[in-house]
Amino acid sequence: MDIRTKLNIVLYEPEIPQNTGNIVRLAACTNCDVYLVGKLGFSIDSRHLKRAGLDYWDSVNIRRIDRIEDLWKEFPENDFYYLTTKTKNYYTDVKYKDGDFLVFGPETRGLPEDLIFSKGNHSITIPMQEGQRSLNLSNSVAIAVYEALRQTGY
Repeated sequence: MDIRTKLNIVLYEPEIPQNTGNIVRLAACTNCDVYLVGKLGFSIDSRHLKRAGLDYWDSVNIRRIDRIEDLWKEFPENDFYYLTTKTKNYYTDVKYKDGDFLVFGPETRGLPEDLIFSKGNHSITIPMQEGQRSLNLSNSVAIAVYEALRQTGY
């Protein structure tokens, strides 16, 4: 399978290096770019980060961005989808296309509400059993990325 669709994964203030490393590995396998936005909860040089990403680092376009507003300015025509538990809009209801950005928040607190609802109603959720904690970040990224790829024909 040759994945030609280009999706963008945005990790807003990620906290756990192993999750980010796993997401980099996923990005390498799915032809996604990765944007690390805001304050990181680890050093880019972290051995845990490198180890989790194995030898995939060189095959992924990873960009460090200070503010998400900078991404909005750079990509004004692209759609940004914010994954959160604070909406009823399912990730499967979106019609994804090349160039879309999937934005994920920090592991312990998720995306801030002002960000989630900042650009129209592009907040989406992965349904879960009520009363449970959220899914692991790298699992959530994988679920959303593969749905977007499925819709766009890989």
